Amino acid sequence: MTHTEPFAGHEKAGHSILTGAEMWLKGKVVGRIPRGIETYHLTLTTVLWSALVIGFSILARTSLFWLIGVSAAIVLQYVTDLFDGAVGRYRNTGLVKWGYYMDHFLDYVFLSAVVVGYAVIAPSGLQYWFLFLLALTGGFMVNSFLTFAATNEFRIYFYGFGPTEFRILLIAVNTALIYTGTAHFAYTIPLTCAVLSLALAFLIYRTHVKLWGIDMAAKSGQEHSRRDTRLAA
Repeated sequence: MTHTEPFAGHEKAGHSILTGAEMWLKGKVVGRIPRGIETYHLTLTTVLWSALVIGFSILARTSLFWLIGVSAAIVLQYVTDLFDGAVGRYRNTGLVKWGYYMDHFLDYVFLSAVVVGYAVIAPSGLQYWFLFLLALTGGFMVNSFLTFAATNEFRIYFYGFGPTEFRILLIAVNTALIYTGTAHFAYTIPLTCAVLSLALAFLIYRTHVKLWGIDMAAKSGQEHSRRDTRLAA
């Protein structure tokens, strides 16, 4: 990335299983969103959805049926997150860098709220596992941001799995928890951490190989340029 290369934080590289369906949906709906609803309104509603996740999770300590409220907040966050950037581009609002920063910072806030919510309803003794879980899930976001800084390519899809699929998984987990309880957290949370650790380690390795290759190619190009300059002198 050079200072002359245009900012590409609003353009996501790659795709997930549902990317095509989401693009079709945005094309059908974005022009019908009321003018009074702006891109920044949609982005900032994640604060509300995060608060609802925490609130419903606290209520779920008395009855796991309150997890339906958590799932509803996840759906609402998906809707606003899906259309905030689309509205900005459709109306040429111009909040490209603000949208990149605030949207993804609030994504981290929402992710933290979800993990904290599960920690709230979990049996005692698993708190450190949830800290580890938060660090691992946050690690995927950190990888995306650091890779973007190095390549100007913003990638949030991993192995065909993106934020939408992650939300669907959370809703499925919430539904299962209503009927199965949380006692199995004692082994499912450590197992989840183990799987995420392997996936993150492999992603870091792939990123390392890619960036190493970019650096070596740039170094080789510089050496050839210096040699050509000396030969021409």
